[in-house]
Amino acid sequence: MSISITVNGKRHLLNVAADTPLLYVLRNDLLLNGPKFGCGEAQCGACTVMIGNDATRSCVFPVGAVGAARVITIEGLGKGERLHALQKAFLAEQAAQCGYCSSGVLMTAKALLDRNPDPDQATIQRELAGHKCRCGAHNRIVRAIQRAAKESRG
Repeated sequence: MSISITVNGKRHLLNVAADTPLLYVLRNDLLLNGPKFGCGEAQCGACTVMIGNDATRSCVFPVGAVGAARVITIEGLGKGERLHALQKAFLAEQAAQCGYCSSGVLMTAKALLDRNPDPDQATIQRELAGHKCRCGAHNRIVRAIQRAAKESRG
């Protein structure tokens, strides 16, 4: 089956089954390795991407359900000299230790800041509750999101 999706601003025509998990298409067909396979059950958050304005667990989201919505992965957030405010804040706060969860956390944080440009600590923690981070960078992650929010507000 032929599926057309837009990922990171680029349109792709793919020959995949509609029920194929979006994560598999991103990693295997489009070679985007930012979203990670963690649990395969939408429980850890490592595979989180944005579909439209929503942070979505791509390991259980069928590619056929994307439709006309735009998909953004960490690769589309910012690169090199043009990092997103969240990426800059994560670097400044040293909020990524092993980095396995970082992509999903960053995409969830972007969706949060797009909806709420001034979240308090409790809101950030609640939003990130479904992300499993084993390395203990939680406090630095929250500080980084607060920093990015503050810097984005100017």
